[in-house]
Amino acid sequence: MTPTPYTDLNAVLAELLLEVETALAGSVVGVYLQGSFAVGGFDEHSDVDFAVAVGTELTREEAERLQGVHRRVYNIDCEWAKHLEGSYFPEAVLRTPKGRGVPLWYLDHGSSTLVMSRHCNTIVVRWVLRERGIALSGPPASELIDPIPVSALKEEILETMRDWGQEILSHPDRFRNRFYQSFIVLSYAKMLHDLREGRIGSKREGAEWAKGVLDPKWSDLIDGAWDGRPNPAKSVVEPPDPTDFARTLEFVEYVVRESDRSR
Repeated sequence: MTPTPYTDLNAVLAELLLEVETALAGSVVGVYLQGSFAVGGFDEHSDVDFAVAVGTELTREEAERLQGVHRRVYNIDCEWAKHLEGSYFPEAVLRTPKGRGVPLWYLDHGSSTLVMSRHCNTIVVRWVLRERGIALSGPPASELIDPIPVSALKEEILETMRDWGQEILSHPDRFRNRFYQSFIVLSYAKMLHDLREGRIGSKREGAEWAKGVLDPKWSDLIDGAWDGRPNPAKSVVEPPDPTDFARTLEFVEYVVRESDRSR
């Protein structure tokens, strides 16, 4: 199995696939990569976003077995094993955007424990899976997900930009570290790109697009955000440059205003 250019990551994914299919004993419909490994722009600092389609909602016993799976995979002697992130979708929930928002069993980046979360249950994730998802097992994800109207995709992106922007601007101290300072800039550049294009691109594509289209005064902030991606476990506990953080808040306001012109 060679779904990525990284041999050691492929080995982790093979172990994850084997463990998940063993734990769920025939109820796995398909296992997929999404996120940057699907849309492109990944590198050695990327999260490894996955999605597992299952026949029906997981039972308590199945969820408990999966907790053991993710503890074991997390302890594999490979840094990639600490960067997995994904959710378990019942097939009926995954099929249509109407299933959006239902809590799913979710593994957060850097965690070894599943929790119930809506994090991955979005139209954006469905679009990426359907259009670009990489099957580790099972049929193409396009067979499991109905076509997604561009209008629905754009509406969710716009909703995220506004709601998250309000949270960032109302409670900036929650995000006052080097990791979030970079992450916010790249995320807002990407979301505006995706909104304008009506498709999901990578953070690298969004950053380059933003530098070419938006006011040039933001270019150095975007470049600095990209350079700040390595070692998130360290950067999340380090304070940001005060000037960069203040400009990041201004960038959020600017992009939200630009998004209103993109409807």
